[in-house]
Amino acid sequence: MAQRTADGFEARILPHLDDAYTLARHLLGDEHDAQDAVQDAALRAFRHFAGFRGDNARAWLLSIVRNCCHTLRAGRAVDRATVPFGEQHLAIVRDSDRTDAAAIAQSDRAFVAQALAEMPVEFREVLVLREVQGLSYAEIGDVVGVPAGTVMSRLSRARRRLAEKLGLTGKEAS
Repeated sequence: MAQRTADGFEARILPHLDDAYTLARHLLGDEHDAQDAVQDAALRAFRHFAGFRGDNARAWLLSIVRNCCHTLRAGRAVDRATVPFGEQHLAIVRDSDRTDAAAIAQSDRAFVAQALAEMPVEFREVLVLREVQGLSYAEIGDVVGVPAGTVMSRLSRARRRLAEKLGLTGKEAS
């Protein structure tokens, strides 16, 4: 019985760990915190896998990851006086021979990532789940725990806010 549970978990849950990490990384903004949240979520999912009766294992795992991220964020006080300095910043310092095009692309990605990071969590998570993970409105609703109509509303407001933060107007924002 335990082997069957382990095999089922491996087949249905493990393929979605990359998606889980991507969501956690966007919600927490820190590589190490994201790894901790995904590890905690995977352990919780394994413990409760025998009780899983749904057919969408991806949405189930992502909802656990989302909850773990919220728990981790609430449990840790963030020192707002510090400036994050991660590997992506170190890579820029080390590799000063980048071409102009690569530097512009990196700058654009950083600008979008910063704008996304400044958004409220409820907007950021629906944007990541829809635009990065490719989940349907119903799947996002399952993950976040709200009706599909609320997902559509949040997504619309999130896209509008992101466009404003990026300085896009009219047809550029569409």
